Amino acid sequence: MHNSNRREFLKSSAAAAGASVIAAPAIAKARASANDRIRVGIVGLGGRMGSHVACLHKIADQDNVEIVAVCDCDQKKLDSAAKRYPALEGKKLATYDDMRKMFDDKSIDAVSNSLGDRWHALSTIWACQAGKHVYVEKPVTHNLFEGRQVVAAARKYNCMVQHGTQNRSNPNIMEGIQKLKEGIVGDLYMARGIDFKLRGNLGRIRPSPVPEGLDWDKWLGPKPMRPYSQFWHRRWVFNLELASGCFANQAVHELDVIRWGLGLDEHPTHVTATCGTFVHEDDRTSPTHMALTFQFDKPKTYVTYEHRSWYTNSEAGFRWKYPFVQPKFPVGTMFFGTKGYMIFPDYSSYYTFMGLECQPGPCKFDKPKLDWRTETIPHFRNWLAAIRARDHKLLGADIEEGHKSMALSLLARTSYQVGRPLKFDPQTETIVGDDEADAMLNKPKYREPYVVPKDV
Repeated sequence: MHNSNRREFLKSSAAAAGASVIAAPAIAKARASANDRIRVGIVGLGGRMGSHVACLHKIADQDNVEIVAVCDCDQKKLDSAAKRYPALEGKKLATYDDMRKMFDDKSIDAVSNSLGDRWHALSTIWACQAGKHVYVEKPVTHNLFEGRQVVAAARKYNCMVQHGTQNRSNPNIMEGIQKLKEGIVGDLYMARGIDFKLRGNLGRIRPSPVPEGLDWDKWLGPKPMRPYSQFWHRRWVFNLELASGCFANQAVHELDVIRWGLGLDEHPTHVTATCGTFVHEDDRTSPTHMALTFQFDKPKTYVTYEHRSWYTNSEAGFRWKYPFVQPKFPVGTMFFGTKGYMIFPDYSSYYTFMGLECQPGPCKFDKPKLDWRTETIPHFRNWLAAIRARDHKLLGADIEEGHKSMALSLLARTSYQVGRPLKFDPQTETIVGDDEADAMLNKPKYREPYVVPKDV
């Protein structure tokens, strides 16, 4: 089932290019001792994988880790991987067009996963069943059922599964959160997140032949088969059939920080999504603008979140005074307390403002700003440390935290899709009095054989 010999990188083999194999993986225990070099296979050779490769390459010697295999269902991406990710040039890597074959390679300890939303849960479960630790990009799930199953798989096979909400490992963000908990701005009563990212017209669905080298069946995975279109292939993030769009793409980062800062370990009880699509006429199903509210009972608080994708003002100086990596696209979070407020306007800084006059208080920031390609290094290092200690409690963004943060995104998406507010039972993870909405979250339908199992 797996390549027994190392292949020259950029060359395919009959074994790696064979028919899709969807047999159940052999159950294995996660391996990698404290002194062993951690051998990583990467799956999903898209844009975000550039950061994964850059981070792992940067820390390879110091952290005793190496990339040993690559996997994608697009042969052209496999053939051009060294050009896409220069850090891979010259390496002898095993290549796979089927992730199950890579997971079956017993010499691989861990998987770095940057597939699309539709694949994250199932691929992570398969990797855990094969005994692999997983760094999985956000958003980790497309429904609540998947969240429970991924957590169950991580625990059952004692795999360290790190969710890609990397703010949790940034030293400055960690310091700011600690100061919030110490009461620097008083007692917290609410928080707000924003995500203002300008997006142009995304175009229309126009079926066309499947590009040479792409396995369209594998690419779609659990989702229903449909004719190929560049719209589905390139714009999938903005289509709720394949992803959660603006409800999770950036939002899960900010909602995760909000949960962390407010100490929200339980789900919200009430969720409302007011959304619309404006400016462009295209075939996206994710709205261009949204305003979300979340009400919590434990602790009693509420959260707001807003997304805008066209010309807009900013908030709290996020765009110009405290620029993000992309200064024209302000994102971040604000925490409001009885003595003042704190803002996190990027992935590596915090600022406080006290009293009626908003006098500047303690802050922490880096100059120059972090490079997006390597700002995730602390998160990868945290993952590797947890692997060596075999202790998921050491993970900054353990998969259970990922599930809880994704619940906010998924509830908001569902509120928008059914067109009404939702009442949620945090204990049973079910929507109260709304069978249609609850089925979206807890009774998903999958396309055989890409089925998220009920028994992991």
